[in-house]
Amino acid sequence: MRGPGAWWRAQSTPAKVETYTRWSFHIFALVEVSTVGLPAFGQVGTPLALWLFPPLVVHALLGSVTSSRAIDWTCGRREQPVRLIATLGVLTALLGIGALAVSEHGPSGENIDTAAGTFFVVVVPFGIGMMALGMRRRRLLALLSGFVAGTWAAAFLIGRPAATAAATALAVLLIAGFLCFTSMFSVWLLNAVLELDTARETRTRLAVAEERLRFGRDLHDVMGRNLAVIALKSELAVQLARRERPEAVEQMIEVQRIARESQKEVREVVRGYREVDLGVELLGAQGVLTAAGVECTVTGSASELPSAVQSALGWVVREATTNVLRHGDAGHCRVSLGVKGTRVVLTVENDGVERDRVPSTPSTKGSGLAGLRERLSAVDGTLEAGPVDGDRFRVVAEVPLPPTATASSPASGPPSTSPPPSSSPSPTPRPMNEEVAP
Repeated sequence: MRGPGAWWRAQSTPAKVETYTRWSFHIFALVEVSTVGLPAFGQVGTPLALWLFPPLVVHALLGSVTSSRAIDWTCGRREQPVRLIATLGVLTALLGIGALAVSEHGPSGENIDTAAGTFFVVVVPFGIGMMALGMRRRRLLALLSGFVAGTWAAAFLIGRPAATAAATALAVLLIAGFLCFTSMFSVWLLNAVLELDTARETRTRLAVAEERLRFGRDLHDVMGRNLAVIALKSELAVQLARRERPEAVEQMIEVQRIARESQKEVREVVRGYREVDLGVELLGAQGVLTAAGVECTVTGSASELPSAVQSALGWVVREATTNVLRHGDAGHCRVSLGVKGTRVVLTVENDGVERDRVPSTPSTKGSGLAGLRERLSAVDGTLEAGPVDGDRFRVVAEVPLPPTATASSPASGPPSTSPPPSSSPSPTPRPMNEEVAP
C-alpha cells in the first residue's frame, strides 16, 4: 500500500509547488478560525461567541475556495474568479465594520473589546490576502489602498478618534501588505515553475524536431545523390539503346546495382543502424546537458575502441541523454566509460528522477530501452537500467571487445577535446564520363 511519502515523490515538481501553495492558503483559513473563533468562547462567553463564530467560518471557507480558484486561474485551468473575489471583498468589509461597531458601541468589557479588535485585525487582512491571490499585480495597490482608506473612514465615522482610526488603518496596512506580498510571491513562484516546466517540454520537442531534421538530411544525402546518378545513367542507357549500342545493358546493370545499394542505405537510415561516433556522442551529451542546466561530468576515452563498439554505445549515450532531459528534474549527470577485462562498460547515472516518469521498457520494437537492448545484442552486449538510491537512475551497458582489440583497449581518462573522425560515407557510384557519338 502506497503511503503519503510515495505519493509525494511521484508528483512532478510543478505539481509539488502547486500543492504546497494551495494547502498553505488552506491553512490560512484554519489559522483564522483557530485564532479568532475558538478563543472567543472563553473571552466573550457562549451567547456572543455563537453570533461571532458562524460568520467567521463562512469568511474562512469563502477565502479558502477563492484561493483555490485563484490558483487554478494562475495555472490556466479556469477563468479569473472575479465574482468570488468581489463576494469575499464585500463580506470582509461588512465583518470589519461590524467588528469596529461592536468594539465601540457593543457591550462593555475589556474581553469584548479585545475579541472585536482581534476579529478585525485578522479577518480584514486575511480577506485582503486571499483576494490578492486572484488579482493581477497592477491592481493590488488599489485593493490595499482602498481597504486602508476605508478602515480609517469607517473607524472615524463609528466614533473613534482620528489618531486611533489612523493606528487601526496602519495595522491593516502592515498586516495586509505582508499577506499581499506573500500572495504575490506565491503566484510568482508558481508561474516560474510552470514556465520552467513548459520550457523543458519545449526543449524536448525541439530535440525531437532536430532529430527529425537530422534524419531528413541523412535520407536526402543517401537518396538525392543516388537518384541523381540513377537518372543520369538511365538517360544515358536510353540514348545508347536508341542507337542500338551494347553499352546500354551495362548502364542498366549499373543502375540496378545503385538501386540495390540505395535500398540498403535507406534501411540503415530508417532503422538507425548507421555508424555512430561514441566520442562525438559523449561531447554532444555533455554540451546538451550543460546547456539544459544539468551538471555533467564525462570520464573515459573512446578514441581506440572499434567502430562496432562505438556505434552500439553511442546509441546508449544518445538514448540515456534523452531520458535525462525528458524524465525527472536532474541536477547532475555522470557518464563514465572504461574497460574491465575484455568488456567495455558505459555507465550513465543521474539524479532527480520522479518515480511516475521513470522510463520503462517500451513495447514498440526499436525504440527506447528495448531498442538499445536489440542494438547491444547484435554485438553480444548487455544493458541494465533502473532506479538506485532513491531519486537516482542508472544505465549500465557492457560490450565485449573483439579479440584483436583487447590488447589495445583504451584506458580511462578524460575525453579528447576534438572529436575523432567520423566513419566514411558509402562509396559514390563511379561517374560516367562517356559521351554519345552523334
